[in-house]
Amino acid sequence: MKVAVAGCCHGALDKMYETLELLQRRHNVRPDLLLCCGDFQAVRNEADLRCMAVPAKYRHMQTFYRYYSGEKKAPVLTVFIGGNHEASNHLQELPYGGWVAPNIYYLGYAGVVRFRGVRIGGISGIFKSHDYRKGHFECPPYNQQTIRSAYHVRNIEVFKLKQLKRPIDIFMSHDWPRSIYHYGNKKQLLKMKSFFRQEVESNTLGSPAASELLQHLKPTYWFSAHLHVKFAAFMQHQANSKEELPKATKFLALDKCLPHRDFLQIIDVEHDPNAGDSLEYDAEWIAVLKATNSLINVTQSSWNMPEMNGLHAKWDYSVTEEAIKEVLEELNHNLRIPCNFTLTAACYDPSKPQKHVEPVHTINPQTTEFCAQFGLTDINDRIQQAKEEGAVRGSYEEEEEEEEMDSTGSAEEPSEYNTDNSGLSSINPDEIMLDEEGGDEDLSTCSVDPSPDHPPDFSASFSDIRIMPDSMAVSSDDAMDSTNEELEKSGVSKQGEEKSLNERPLKRIGGNENGNSGVKKIRRRNQAIYAAEDEDKTE
Repeated sequence: MKVAVAGCCHGALDKMYETLELLQRRHNVRPDLLLCCGDFQAVRNEADLRCMAVPAKYRHMQTFYRYYSGEKKAPVLTVFIGGNHEASNHLQELPYGGWVAPNIYYLGYAGVVRFRGVRIGGISGIFKSHDYRKGHFECPPYNQQTIRSAYHVRNIEVFKLKQLKRPIDIFMSHDWPRSIYHYGNKKQLLKMKSFFRQEVESNTLGSPAASELLQHLKPTYWFSAHLHVKFAAFMQHQANSKEELPKATKFLALDKCLPHRDFLQIIDVEHDPNAGDSLEYDAEWIAVLKATNSLINVTQSSWNMPEMNGLHAKWDYSVTEEAIKEVLEELNHNLRIPCNFTLTAACYDPSKPQKHVEPVHTINPQTTEFCAQFGLTDINDRIQQAKEEGAVRGSYEEEEEEEEMDSTGSAEEPSEYNTDNSGLSSINPDEIMLDEEGGDEDLSTCSVDPSPDHPPDFSASFSDIRIMPDSMAVSSDDAMDSTNEELEKSGVSKQGEEKSLNERPLKRIGGNENGNSGVKKIRRRNQAIYAAEDEDKTE
């Protein structure tokens, strides 16, 4: 089975799908599945732009709304995770995953699905230590803080994924697992992105949570994006026992969608030839969701997941074969994910711009149906209940807070996961700073710059397309220079032309390098990641 993997597409769906069509015409290669590693930007209308945490100059409608409205349909099944530049209000409707448009599926805060027997997992957002131990408490209309914290990874999602025992074939994260750069051509990486040097040398570049998952899940492939540079690595895992067979992970970070960039990669993945062509639920993952449902938290108080420290009656939430069998029986052994996409917001109309529409906190029928089927808590419904009971968002009463914590212990107990030693307690070096050029911008303004109805021909932007080799760059830094050069050649060069990202406002709806130090330096470094001008300098 051929799988196409994309980095940050930033809403440029037309360009991404045109690339796949060009690939088929020129090389007779037709991917069966497209994966996108975040910053997908499923923006439906002007209100969604208000919920996207990017500077105003990057807020543009782009082309997703055409797929949402039904004007267009994705030519290939597309599965994506969230990044740190998303219409958070839209994705929040689907905490357990769901269809954002026909043939385009979001994995949720964390999720695992199957396609043709291939097991695909992912975790959305980026790591930020001061939000890591909080619940999912945010909802639109967001403020200057929650518009950002909404996309920060939470410990409960990592905990759920760590309960998985069965092998994972492919895993996606937006930010890189911390330390992965030590398993690839680090010298070449720093040559291309010299402003990474401080974080690489101090081992603070990337997500410690993702690194923990990499060590636990040991997937065959791990794909990331976020840093807007292509990078390959190969990590050999240590066996946990004499009986366990050695495992290795092929890691690949993808560039963003720009002209003359290798922002797409094609890989061949072994699959079950007897499996159907439908996207399917993963029975073990559903069983884990059911087992961990009591741990759901919608407060912003810090808390820890259960662990074997004498403070918890239960700490192992992994599931038995019997629990998995029960899920299969509930579904009559039909794991096919229903095509139950539903419009939950008005679609952008270029002829009738509505710049002052505010986003609304919406409960999506897909989530309602999913939770009812498997006996799960609808996180958005829980948030609504808390608000109706007089708990102001982000400031619940102490009694409710303690009740939520009963099964997991005190918020003050030491965490199994020492996030504060990461060096990221105040600033995440991976996160693009949004207060460039004079601080945060007014969330109440929104300018819409829709994509042209007739996009240009990108055929001249593509270089030769090649399939990823079976082995990717490995070993120590010095041994990897020539190896990584081959890896760079193995990319499927694609187009992309970047039209600045989306724009902004909020509300609700229903049913550099060596010079400076400190914050200023990090801002510059992160601006460089995001800005296309910096990308051109590294070519």
